[in-house]
Amino acid sequence: MPPTETAPCAIVGGGLAGFTAYATLRHGGLTASEIAVFGTDPDPAAEWRRRADAIRQRRMRSESDGHVAATSFPGLAVRSAIRQRDALPLVQSVFDRYHPTVDEFLQHVAEVRERSGWEVSFRGRRIEGIRPVEGGFELDEAGVFAHVLVAPGHPGLAFPEGLEGDKRAVHAYQPHDYADEVEIVGAGMAAATEWLNALAAGSTVVSVRRREPERRPLNLPRELFTRRGLGSFHATSKEQRLGLLRSWSTPSYPTGPEWDEPIDRARREGRFRIAPELNGAKQIICATGFKRGFRKDSLLAGLVDAHALDTADGSIVLGPDSTVPALTDEIRTLSIAGVPGQWAFPAADTLAGHKYAARRFLRRVRACRTR
Repeated sequence: MPPTETAPCAIVGGGLAGFTAYATLRHGGLTASEIAVFGTDPDPAAEWRRRADAIRQRRMRSESDGHVAATSFPGLAVRSAIRQRDALPLVQSVFDRYHPTVDEFLQHVAEVRERSGWEVSFRGRRIEGIRPVEGGFELDEAGVFAHVLVAPGHPGLAFPEGLEGDKRAVHAYQPHDYADEVEIVGAGMAAATEWLNALAAGSTVVSVRRREPERRPLNLPRELFTRRGLGSFHATSKEQRLGLLRSWSTPSYPTGPEWDEPIDRARREGRFRIAPELNGAKQIICATGFKRGFRKDSLLAGLVDAHALDTADGSIVLGPDSTVPALTDEIRTLSIAGVPGQWAFPAADTLAGHKYAARRFLRRVRACRTR
């Protein structure tokens, strides 16, 4: 698009958060030609698939409504029940026990992509800067857009100090096999998955961690996914919210025999133990997640510096609807989705969080169009 051309909406980021926003806008009545999506890979699940493959993930931690479609119903449990002609997924979903397989989720993403017009809207381009102009935002020289949702994804893999570049170390989200003895740093979902993977491969596992992980089905307490719980979160002061976000950043993984029994068995066999420090194993797997904070993302850092945006401990302070208040008004919207949107929705990096930001972005677009 030449810089002189304008369009209603742009999505900066072609991953799952951007794709969920796109599906929501299309369901909300916008045509594919009214939306420009800027990203580096036309497959919205490409990066997620690579990480899932690296840790041999087989099932989702999310539940039936953890999908990319605009509406919650029908969820993945309904789709699975219809496909299998079996009501068991529906029964499991009632008790929050249904977790789709990775293959089911990826098939769903492919189906939504095929029918949504994604290829019409997608532009293979990385956006380096966002500049507010009259009536909207200019994205480099790609055009001017009245409403922009920024979904940049994770800014990079996080390694413990001193291990990035160490020949013994590999990140859990990078392709790898397992040595006879493996030290796995971390205590969250990726680490727990890697414990089981390495044990299944016949390795002896040392879990390197300094605190015990919490055991919960979702990556945050379930009440935060409800309207009431989120309302209480939005009512907090800046200091209170910072404290809550820090407390919820503790590592966790689900309960259940599928996690506990292999570890208990390996512990009895002398193949699993916990240590507070590395002890010199030939292989170190860093299940330590991603870099944190807007400073790790050049696009967000530039936006903050250029406009002196309100921030707190590495987070951009957002409105409850995921917008940047200083750059959003009656005729234009700048929203942030995905992991940098946690100030508005603590689980912003989940599929539920993607939908939260997407739906509120759609409301803003609709409201501005009717003025």
